[in-house]
Amino acid sequence: MDERIKDRLAPCGIYCGKCFAFTDGPIKQLSIDLKNALGNFDAYAERFTYLLQEPVFGKYPEFSAFLTYLAGGSCKGCRKETCKLFKDCKVRDCYKEKGVDFCFQCPDFPCNETGFDAHLHKRSIEINTRIKEVGIKRYYAETKDKPRY
Repeated sequence: MDERIKDRLAPCGIYCGKCFAFTDGPIKQLSIDLKNALGNFDAYAERFTYLLQEPVFGKYPEFSAFLTYLAGGSCKGCRKETCKLFKDCKVRDCYKEKGVDFCFQCPDFPCNETGFDAHLHKRSIEINTRIKEVGIKRYYAETKDKPRY
């Protein structure tokens, strides 16, 4: 299997590569680009609140803080480190113990031992079922250009 695909698709099937925390993902890069494009907008945002009578510019400090957070994504993906989003994930150890790359390859799939909340558990089953139907490369091709969220 292509290592780039494997690095971006978690064993549960969730697309790590599109996560806001992923170090090599588009959200991080676009956030960095936007921060660079805005430059020293902080000083102007305050003035625009008054000059343009647009209260939205008063929220710029919060937006800037959020943008800085997104630009700092440092996760290398679930296969290389512990997921920073789903602290209760049990899949990260299970797939190694079972010797599979994805949940659908496990004889116990689907199981209730993922540690996910109901929403993520359902999504993981749907994703793994789709990967099983069409294969990993086709699934990746279907999803690589779609938003994760």
